[in-house]
Amino acid sequence: MKRSGILGIGFACILPGFATEAEVPDTVVALSEISVTAIKGEPVIDRMPVASTVVGEGMIKRLNIKTIKNVSEISPNFYIPDYGSRMTSSIYVRGMGARIDQPVVGLNVDNVPFLNKDAYDFDLEDIARIEVLRGPQSALYGRNTMGGLVNVYTLSPMDYQGVRTVVEYGTSNSFRGSAGYYGKLSPGLAMAVIGSYSRTDGDYTNKFNGSDCGKEQQASGRWKTVWHPSANLKIENAASFSWADQSGYPYESLEKGEINYNDTCFYHRTGVADGLTVKWNVGNVELSSITSFQYVSDNMTLDQDFLPESYFTLTQKRHEWALTQDFIGKGRVGDYSWLGGVFGFYKRMKMDAPVTFKEDGIERLILDNANRAMVPRGMMLSCDDSEIALNSRFKNPVWGAAVYHRSSYRAGDWDFSAGIRIDVEKTSLRYFSDCATAFTVSRKMGEAWAPIMNVPVDIDESDRLSKTFVEVLPKFSVTYNVPSLPGSNVYVSVARGYKSGGYNTQMFSDVLQQKLMGVMGTPESYDAEEIMSYKPEYSWNYEMGSHFSVLDGRLRGETSLFYIDCRDQQLTMFPEGLTTGRMMTNAGKTRSYGVELSAAYRPVDRVEMTAAYGYTNAKFVKYHDGVENYKGKSIPYSPKNTIFASLNYTHPFNGWVDEMKFDVNCRGVGEIMWNEANTVKQPLYATLGASITAVHRNCSLTVWGENLTDTQYDTFYFVSIGNAFLQRGKPVKLGVTLRMNF
Repeated sequence: MKRSGILGIGFACILPGFATEAEVPDTVVALSEISVTAIKGEPVIDRMPVASTVVGEGMIKRLNIKTIKNVSEISPNFYIPDYGSRMTSSIYVRGMGARIDQPVVGLNVDNVPFLNKDAYDFDLEDIARIEVLRGPQSALYGRNTMGGLVNVYTLSPMDYQGVRTVVEYGTSNSFRGSAGYYGKLSPGLAMAVIGSYSRTDGDYTNKFNGSDCGKEQQASGRWKTVWHPSANLKIENAASFSWADQSGYPYESLEKGEINYNDTCFYHRTGVADGLTVKWNVGNVELSSITSFQYVSDNMTLDQDFLPESYFTLTQKRHEWALTQDFIGKGRVGDYSWLGGVFGFYKRMKMDAPVTFKEDGIERLILDNANRAMVPRGMMLSCDDSEIALNSRFKNPVWGAAVYHRSSYRAGDWDFSAGIRIDVEKTSLRYFSDCATAFTVSRKMGEAWAPIMNVPVDIDESDRLSKTFVEVLPKFSVTYNVPSLPGSNVYVSVARGYKSGGYNTQMFSDVLQQKLMGVMGTPESYDAEEIMSYKPEYSWNYEMGSHFSVLDGRLRGETSLFYIDCRDQQLTMFPEGLTTGRMMTNAGKTRSYGVELSAAYRPVDRVEMTAAYGYTNAKFVKYHDGVENYKGKSIPYSPKNTIFASLNYTHPFNGWVDEMKFDVNCRGVGEIMWNEANTVKQPLYATLGASITAVHRNCSLTVWGENLTDTQYDTFYFVSIGNAFLQRGKPVKLGVTLRMNF
């Protein structure tokens, strides 16, 4: 369907012949030198029976990683398409993922869980490292971690003191600046204050008015305090603020090959979060408490037909508050270790989501359907209003509680581990839907139409819905530590994953539309009760993997084979016909299997080669949507292959420049099926990136480029009211970044 980056594919094939710099903490595989500060983790990450990827601070700089979307492909089978707005943080792992509502991968920032995936996309400033754990983490972390977990760790003022600044400018008139102060007030008390701002004109143009599509401003701040009042007590608090203002959704008509819509599109978001972590060592027992408050306020306004005609618009205004509390205890007695805890959360969301039908929408989506039957009988309907508002308001409180435990035992070179979690969750929905308008009935008299009746329409509905889920989530693993190869092991694991169910708030406009058409005598095309909610998603993940370290640690990596049996997999659907909403539905049964490989090789101290490859075969085993049977079809939106390769080399100098760093990298993704019928797809493609950095004492200047092959590819595809749309991937991007530390 699209031309792929042949140069990028070729580069990936010849990659092992090159070499680059070695920065041990930055390799993209799990290294024994990297300690895990996750409270629920093992002392070192490659001892854990889990497929994992670590991206250190040096790699974050070299690859110009700004958000978690830039981590896509670095971890095998881990894919985050960059499309839409900062609200769209869809993550796909091993054939699982969803575009709306509940995520398949959790996100923790400094051990604090983010409950709303619509807030995942924020600028990463002064990040010490990012850990990606693939496979179910539900036994310890619960809901919405059945595909994995991303841990983000910010730089601690205990580890660094001074001032850090970043100034960057790139194509599309893009600017980014940040400044942070890190200081110790006493040997046991340190604070950090960081602020950042970024903007861009975007990479697309709306033909309708010539405006920049994807224009954005973003600002954020963080205040982090670390206090060690005693050797056994550690207290850390991180308060953050973020603000984003984006214009336009660059969705291009597949038929006409252009972005061309007439109504306003934008996304605004304000977020506030605070996380308090307390760790207390009592003998051989460590007690921890993680408390968080989160608030998100956003507004998504769309020209939902994405056409130059006036069909309909959507505004979704939302306010969400969330509280979480996690109490954890862990300890060790000889060869036996344990971890247990109690977790609870409360989240409350208020949303106002009106869909406004305009002239073309009223005429073609409502009146045409009614008049198709009436005109032959000499009757015709017309609408008294030029716009019809289908109003929907929601209150959605959700609470959950869980107890969990994991026991581990070491017997010589063998480690045995078993964990279980009992999770209870209740979600409720209070909705209010209304529509007020009027229609005129006319009779044909000769060549003219004469009004004979006025029909007022006043629909006002409300109700309360609720669901309760009780889940038991076990996990078992066996690990063999190879005695002749320190840092190497082989493991097998079995785990149950779980993604919570919910309500299809974006389908209530369709429910109102169907009721409105019912008033005019057009029968409803579907059962509203069946589409209002969707069930939880469950999986069993069977995995065999290894971590290896050979050649005196110069070659390190990991491998994994997995098979996933998934029931009631959640899929995002655009209902058939001339409808306005989108919904989550459940497929009967799916399965996926695949392989993951990643490695880092340092032939000499100044040279490093890293590579990662993931393959997933994910298909429907049982899924019939009432019209078609999709058995044997590939699951849409999840890529079959992910490819990453990087080479970096450091050359020292004795002059004004201390050293030069050179990095070349390649990313590949595909193929991706865009629908359940597998009739439209994005073939495998690759992009090429590179950077050159000059370092002088505490300053560095980097010149970088992304998608240097100018590969043409698509990141998103959908169909709305019978029209197909897609978003193109970003073109060549160039920039320069100045970093200074004082």
